[in-house]
Formats: sequence, C-alpha cells, structure tokens
Amino acid sequence: MNDVIVIGGGAAGCMAALAAAERGASVTLLERNPKLGRKLYITGKGRCNVTNDCSVQEVLQNVPHNSRFLTSAVTRFPPEQVKQFFESRGVPLKTERGNRVFPQSDHAADIIDALLLALRRARVSIVQDRAKALRRDGETLKGVEGEHGFYPCRAVVIATGGVSYPLTGSTGDGYALARELGHTVLPPKGSLVPLVAKQPFCARMQGLSLKNVAIRVRTEKKKTVFAEQGEMLFTHFGLSGPLVLTASAHMRDYEKEHYYIQLDLKPALDEEKLDKRLLRDLEENTNRNFQHVLEGLVPRLMVPVLLELTGIPGDEKANSITRAQRRKLLETLKCIRIDIAGPRPVEEAIVTSGGVKVSEINPTTMESKKAQGVFFAGEVLDVDAYTGGFNLQIAWSTGRAAGQGAAERVLGEEGVELS
Repeated sequence: MNDVIVIGGGAAGCMAALAAAERGASVTLLERNPKLGRKLYITGKGRCNVTNDCSVQEVLQNVPHNSRFLTSAVTRFPPEQVKQFFESRGVPLKTERGNRVFPQSDHAADIIDALLLALRRARVSIVQDRAKALRRDGETLKGVEGEHGFYPCRAVVIATGGVSYPLTGSTGDGYALARELGHTVLPPKGSLVPLVAKQPFCARMQGLSLKNVAIRVRTEKKKTVFAEQGEMLFTHFGLSGPLVLTASAHMRDYEKEHYYIQLDLKPALDEEKLDKRLLRDLEENTNRNFQHVLEGLVPRLMVPVLLELTGIPGDEKANSITRAQRRKLLETLKCIRIDIAGPRPVEEAIVTSGGVKVSEINPTTMESKKAQGVFFAGEVLDVDAYTGGFNLQIAWSTGRAAGQGAAERVLGEEGVELS
C-alpha cells in the first residue's frame, strides 16, 4: 500500500512526488514514458525556461484567467523558492531578458537530472505504466488501475498534462480520469500556438525569421489585444516564433472575433526617420533597379512580397520613384496587415488552455471537491500563462501544493500549516 500515487512524470508530477515524500509519505510515481520529463526537454528551445524571476503578483498578472485560483499555491512556492530549489540541488541558474530563468549550462537535461536525483534520494518509486482508471469503494479511494498492474494507495495526484505535444505523453489521460469523478472538463484549446494566416504571401516567405520587429494584434472593431516587439517566423501555414506564440495567448475568442496582425518591420524608426532613410537609399542607388534598393532594407525573401504589396515594379529605376510611391513603401514597411484564420491544432501548442474546472478544486491543497483523496496539478487544470517561464512556475507551485496536500490527507496532518 502506497500512501500516495502520482500519475505523470512531468514538472508538476515530479514536484508533487517530492513534496509528498518530503512530508513523510511513501510515494510511487507512474510515468507512461521510459523517461521522466519528456516535455521539459523541449521547453525554452531545449534550454528549459525554469521560471520567471519576478514577484508573486507579476506571475499572477501573466495568467490570463483563473489567476486568483493560483494565489495560494504561487505565494507558498514563488519563483524565488523555485530558484533556490534547483540551485541547492546543483543547478546554477541565470536570468536573461524578460526575467526568464535558465540553467547556466543552457541544457534542459540538467533540470531533469536534478529532479531525478532528488526523487531517488527521497525514495520515490518510479514505475513505467499508464494509468487507466481510479478504483474506489464508495467514497474511499482504493488505488490506481494501470495497464500493467494495480497500485493501491490512499491518495492520488493527477498531473498528466494537457493535450499539447502528444508525442511527449500529453494525450488527455487526466481529463478522462477527472470526468469519471464527475468533474467538469473545459474543452482544451491551444495556447502559445502558431497561427494560420489568410494571406498566401506568408507561405512564400516560409523559413524567414525576423528579429526586432513589432506586431500589434487587433480585432475588426480596432481593439488592440496585444502589442510587442521581438522575433517571429514565417511558415508554410502562416506565422510562428516567440512573438507570435505570445500573441496567440491573447487571441482566445475566434468564435466571436476576427483577429489581424499589423507587422512593423522598422519599429526603431518613426515615419520621419524612416522617410529620410528611404530618401537616402534611393539617392545613393539612383540608377539601380528598385528591387535592389529593397534588398538593402529587408531580407531578400521578402522583396517579391513588398513589390506586390506596394505595387512598384521591381525594374523601375530608383531615381524615378515618385513621392507617392515612396509613401506607399513607408506605409508598407510600418504596417503589413496579416489576417488570422485561426490557430494551428492544439497538438502543436506549447501549452493547453482548458482542462479541469478550477472551481471544483481546493486552491490551497489542490484536492478535488468531488472526490476525497484525489488531487490535481499542472496543465491538466484550466490554468495557463503567457511565455516567459510562467507556465512552468504554475507546474512547480501547483505540484508542490498537491503533493503536500496529498501527504497531509493520508498522514492526518491537516492541522499542520502548509509551507
């Protein structure tokens, strides 16, 4: 008989198992993959954006909805303590632009190795198996049915993730377990997901990465829902890259809204400075074709698209470009409109939005209000955040709260103050 079974060996599951073991519970961690932390390996482009070096309030400000639900968990295990957790276990960290925290080595494997060593030292039993169902006798939890056996326990933490990146094992198993308990599961959608563009010119620039550009996401009612500067990528279906993924988290109502992006290729230059730059370039290349002038302004792959958008012939000489044509070029460089057809499939999202309804979960212990002894943590819950390490922070905080809550449930320590 285990005190606690944790289902899922990702960030939230590992932290839950450790927290429960540290409270004195005997813990078994069920993971369907041969290795723990499959999704951790690909976060932060393989570098693992561990957390964001900011205050609790700033974390909550980066959670689009249900942030209040996370207040208790994040307050008790904030970014500063997450940093201390890993550094005390031999992983030096560094803070980069936007307060993003990474291992100094730039290797996600260092985070996973530290978790694995901590689990072994805490005597957590790690078993490769896929949970199929929870066995209960009335209101009493009896254990977890796996594909390869039955695991008796007195409490269970469900930390199976969402449905993004299914090759890492996130295939929605936790949703089925939650529904069997009577929980409401809000339909999963992609958050931090690439976007499908209506304009075909995006596909013509497939593979082109732009740095230091600005985008503004607007609705047809001219409401701006996101504006930021950074890096983006053109793909065969539309847009991706850090800037676009962050923007996608602000685009949550495709049923009611039509979104479009205004792309500014020269955000460092206002219109007056850009016009002077264009005049200079045209004067310095007076007898050259216009398309050659463009090659000095934008990447070569973008030149045919700009010729099309401006309507200026590529073989027209620079010295014959009119003031009106120059104005059209300036306006295009400062604002290319890209209409968004919708997001890519949720399987391609970095994070899943939707999941177990949080009003049915105790925000302090992460225990189900519908099934005593069952706890939830991480992406399986209907909480998600913007990019920058905030989603992993949610995983660490809710995982720790769930693990502590589960241990205190089985060890009869409800009177012990959570920390």
